[in-house]
Amino acid sequence: MKPIWIIDDDRSIRWVFDKALKRENLPHRIFDSAEDAMLAFEHETPGAVLTDIRMEGISGIEFMETIKARHPKLPIIVMTAYADLDSAVSAFQGGAFEYLPKPFDINHALELIHRALDETARGEEGVGEAMLSGQAMLGQAPAMQDVFRAIGRLSQSHATVLITGETGTGKELVARALHRHSPRKDKPFIALNTAAIPKDLLESELFGHERGAFTGATGSRRGRFEQADGGSLFLDEIGDMPSDLQTRLLRVLADGEFYRVGGHQPVRANVRVIAATHQNLEDRVKQGLFREDLFHRLNVIRIKLPPLRERREDIPLLIRHFLQKSAQDLGVEVKQISDEAIKQMSAMPYPGNVRQLENLCHWLTVMAPGQVIEPKDLPPESLEAPIHAALDWAEALARTAQARLARGEAGIIDDLSAEFERTLIRVALNQTGGRRIEAAHLLGLGRNTLTRKIHELGMENGSE
Repeated sequence: MKPIWIIDDDRSIRWVFDKALKRENLPHRIFDSAEDAMLAFEHETPGAVLTDIRMEGISGIEFMETIKARHPKLPIIVMTAYADLDSAVSAFQGGAFEYLPKPFDINHALELIHRALDETARGEEGVGEAMLSGQAMLGQAPAMQDVFRAIGRLSQSHATVLITGETGTGKELVARALHRHSPRKDKPFIALNTAAIPKDLLESELFGHERGAFTGATGSRRGRFEQADGGSLFLDEIGDMPSDLQTRLLRVLADGEFYRVGGHQPVRANVRVIAATHQNLEDRVKQGLFREDLFHRLNVIRIKLPPLRERREDIPLLIRHFLQKSAQDLGVEVKQISDEAIKQMSAMPYPGNVRQLENLCHWLTVMAPGQVIEPKDLPPESLEAPIHAALDWAEALARTAQARLARGEAGIIDDLSAEFERTLIRVALNQTGGRRIEAAHLLGLGRNTLTRKIHELGMENGSE
């Protein structure tokens, strides 16, 4: 078996892989730079490679592009601590087999290595896709990493894509990324919110009209399909499209041609349709509100964007990004934010998702009086947010437990149980102004029991 190569300038990462691969009895070589690996390539070829993206000297991406030019079938797994869309999908640009965000579960990494070795044994080419860059799509949450991978693999495709997700999750951002790094990138990207245009005007907006087609049509007009010829047409809120226009859209997707309103000559347009909706189209099909055949035409590839409440671990990353962006837009100094304020903001329910968080960060950039944002600087409605987010505590606990187990920790139940009790006691004491007797009553404990727990948990003494 050919050896697995690990390339990373982080000593701890090299150590983890060395121990894990020895445990698996897999032959391997460890490199602390891409330059050293390049030299080794003159004498041998590995069975698979894991490389970090950002290293001093030759980057992992440059290394991968060079090696892929000589060994296109060699599976290369790229690792990165930068959990953004650009890092994820630039990995696929050079032909990466898979993308592994840090911190990672070593068992998952070993699974990818075995898959890569199987790929080498079959002699098949790994997945190579085009790059997506420059967008404010950040996320370490597994659900967002899945989105990044999907975008990367679709970036050389002309396939119709259906993007689903709640309002404010970034559906148009995904659509623009799909277009910008597709074979159609030099052609137009046209966006249309089908729910924002009156029904009487929507047909003309989509397909255009001829002069005299209706009152006020003083000249002919090209519709969005013609404007997007050769490029991509993004149809947002497709679930709200009127039924008669659904029929016309189905015809365009099937035949590639349509008629302008009032026209008699067919117009052909080579357009990639990217649709999006916050609604459940399957339910609307069952209710007779959306054509089933159109649904299947649109649902060739589906990308589901998670709501912000399902990726709360990304909120601190997004907060800092949006504060920096707002400061840049306003031409002011970037505001810092305290850990307590981040905790407060992370507990909010965010029914408006990422868009709501961005607006809040913009508000704080303008309205927060100091250079460091504190909890008291948040708008009044956000101070009540943890009450509404209380139902998410079990979900947050589950994510915390999963993350700690993935890091190889054991015996976590005692630590988490202590933190659970510490939190309840702290909240009760805050509620009673530090009076233990009342706090014990609220918690359903005896006073002596509460005193003992405060001592055991190492908490500060409150007033009687």
